[in-house]
Parts: sequence; structure tokens; C-alpha cells
Amino acid sequence: MWSVAWPYSTACGGTDVADELPGTGCAPLRDERDIVQARALVRTLSGQLKFSLVEQTKMITAASELARNTMVYGLGGEMRWEILDEGVRRGLRLHFEDHGPGIPDVEQALVDGWTTGTGLGMGLSGSRRLVNELVIRTQVGEGTCVSITRWK
Repeated sequence: MWSVAWPYSTACGGTDVADELPGTGCAPLRDERDIVQARALVRTLSGQLKFSLVEQTKMITAASELARNTMVYGLGGEMRWEILDEGVRRGLRLHFEDHGPGIPDVEQALVDGWTTGTGLGMGLSGSRRLVNELVIRTQVGEGTCVSITRWK
């Protein structure tokens, strides 16, 4: 059973409190409180998928970095999740989507220490090292979607 007490919606933007967390869903990333709640949600999901403590910590850390990037650089957005079940293996995929300025040079953005703001420039590059898969889809002037996956 998937359980969490947090406003979420399968369509994002809703405020229903989940008694049972579905295999997919969406959570807004509008302010600092939403980032804290996103970390708690990822902790719950990865724990219920029986990720080891190390795997949970890696996924939570990557999610926290990407949620903050969504807020700071994308001016807010949403985190969508999917529980993946391929029979032999299970996983968690998170999508961080915004309608901000986009990333003009993805390769440069993945270099340790590169930033367009005041951060340390470790969010994307660090997240890539913490997960099994990282995919960036971006369009300058339209926004960015960063997807991460961790397999059990």
C-alpha cells in the first residue's frame, strides 16, 4: 500500500490529500515548503519500493537538487512521479518540469561548478551521479524537463 499525507494530484495543481499514493502523480513546486514536501514524498516512495538506505538517500538528494533548480531557475513548476515495474526490476522515475527560460547549453550545464546563478553549480552534475538515468529535455524560452530514474 502506498500512503502519504500530502497534497498531490494525478493532474497536478489539485489539493487532495492522498490516503493511498498511486503509481503516478504530480506535486507542485511553488515555494520552499514544496521542496521539503517533495523530499518527504520521495523518501516515502523509495522506502516503499524497498530501496536500501543508501539508494533512498541518493534519490532524495537528487530530487532535492532538481526541485530547487526547478524553483530557482525555472521559476517554479512540478514534480511528477512514476513507479516502474518491469517484472524483474522495479524503480522510481521523477520528472521535474518548468516553463522557465530553458537551458541553452546542456553539456555545459552538466559540468561541475557551472552555474548561471549564485549556486555552486553541482545540482545537475551531482544528480547525474546519484541516479541510474538522467534525461534532460529543454527548449530555450519554453522550459525544461529533467527526468531521473533509480532502479532497485
